[in-house]
Amino acid sequence: MEIAGLGNVDWSAPWLTSLAGIGQAVASPHWRGALNHASKQNGLRNHRGRPIVFTEGDAASASEPYESFIARTGCVPTRGNVHDYFNALMFLQFPHAKAQLNHLQSKAINRDGIRRARGPVRDAATLIDENGLLLVTCRTDLIDAARLHDWSALFVRERAAWHHHVAAHVFGHALLEKLVRPYKAITAHALHVPLAANASLVEVDRYLAASFGDDLSPLQLVPVPVLGIPGWYAPNANPDFYRDAKVFRPANMRRP
Repeated sequence: MEIAGLGNVDWSAPWLTSLAGIGQAVASPHWRGALNHASKQNGLRNHRGRPIVFTEGDAASASEPYESFIARTGCVPTRGNVHDYFNALMFLQFPHAKAQLNHLQSKAINRDGIRRARGPVRDAATLIDENGLLLVTCRTDLIDAARLHDWSALFVRERAAWHHHVAAHVFGHALLEKLVRPYKAITAHALHVPLAANASLVEVDRYLAASFGDDLSPLQLVPVPVLGIPGWYAPNANPDFYRDAKVFRPANMRRP
């Protein structure tokens, strides 16, 4: 079975640089088997030490929350679409961080049950898992600029920093799905990773896994329009690109 929508993925896109190799390698009619082979080869396990296995999309019972099922069994229900496919690729790229997020989510569900309000830990874990963008940098002034929505400082005056002092990595699989057909207003929930920009993904993964704890909060996340990242979208070479206040909003403008 082919993965629906996979033919629309441009593997040369800058946000897919680190995923292109494995993403294309396992993109075959037997993709689930290829994913599971890669998972076994890399020793992927959940927080309880159970091997990560990408199963049929309907493998979980309707009576058990998705996160709890993964935590209990190590099985990740994976449908044949790009949303679930990117989720599987994120397990391969950030195995320790994904395992820890699943642990936090399942622990919160066991403690609080399924409620309309998820609580700060589950809320933050879900936002990172679905829509997270990692900003790997020791330049705290750039993170401050993002928090202040000082887009001119972040993307224009400090533009050169994005080639030397900041590395941006997509973590959220729903964010990757949106970027299959990019549009200017796509906004990620960015998380600061205080490592050198040239840190390996293995280092980033282990840092995230160690830092994700019971104090995880949406307050740690910053909204960043991803197509404003220098080098990610040709039109942003023109400074006028950032003058669109509907996308690059001042700090005092609340999103609906």
